[in-house]
Amino acid sequence: MIMNEDPKVLVLLAAYNGIEWLNEQVESILNQKNVAVHIVVSIDPSNDGTEEYFQKIALNEPLVTLLPTGQKFGSAAPNFFRLMHDVDFSGYEFISFADQDDIWTANKLSRACKCIKLKGCDGYSSNVTAFWPDGREALISKAQRQTEYDYLFESPGPGCTFVFSIKLALEIKNKINRNYSEIHKIWLHDWFCYSFSRFNGFKWFIDQEPSMLYRQHENNQIGANFGLKPLFSRIGVIVSGGGFQKVLDQASFLGQNEIPPIERLRQGDRVSFLKLASISFACRRKKQDKLFLLVVAIIFFIKGNVKK
Repeated sequence: MIMNEDPKVLVLLAAYNGIEWLNEQVESILNQKNVAVHIVVSIDPSNDGTEEYFQKIALNEPLVTLLPTGQKFGSAAPNFFRLMHDVDFSGYEFISFADQDDIWTANKLSRACKCIKLKGCDGYSSNVTAFWPDGREALISKAQRQTEYDYLFESPGPGCTFVFSIKLALEIKNKINRNYSEIHKIWLHDWFCYSFSRFNGFKWFIDQEPSMLYRQHENNQIGANFGLKPLFSRIGVIVSGGGFQKVLDQASFLGQNEIPPIERLRQGDRVSFLKLASISFACRRKKQDKLFLLVVAIIFFIKGNVKK
């Protein structure tokens, strides 16, 4: 009887001053069921023992590889782009992202690989369960129905839930490699990968099943965004024009300037924002986010866009 081999999954882990949580994260990855996993780590120079931890584990664990350290990244996105740029994907069927501070369910990767195969998609992400030091937990739902233009404005969930078919991963890698000197213009690696995928005709599946415990702490670069403070912060960024500029920067990088919502943002006049308001429900997935974009577009229609 011929036995099917477990799918080979390469996990790209970006780390920075994460020694407090790394052991739980790495153990949960190495303990994945029904997959053959290998972890490659890139470290933003740290001062808490993160580098020493991975140096030691890489010496004793053949399933963990540590890339040379020294380059300062400053945030997660350029660290992940470095991983996509530098790491050889040969021999793997799937590529996955990992943060340094979460805890994966034992079937996270096997479920993702199965979904990609059964649903005929190339990109996968999922809901997560946020958890806090005081024991609180809350579901973060990202599995709303995808819309025509949602990829222009948002990610389909935390990047640490992402799994790519090798076909899609190589396409993203080639895009990054061809434009590596300009990749610093991109704000978020996960949103970038989703936008690239959808724009280039790759099918993406967002799983309702939470795939991991998503740790919330003061060092999160982007966390669960619960409560009024994150909401007002988002409003401030968008109304100041900074949020829309990030949308435009990424769209320009990916060649999306002719898509209707981007065209209207680029024109930036009152009529264009009124037109954007008319299609705002096609630009986000969650009902409250659709309404949020509608309100912001109306605000810009009323006050006009401030062009520097």
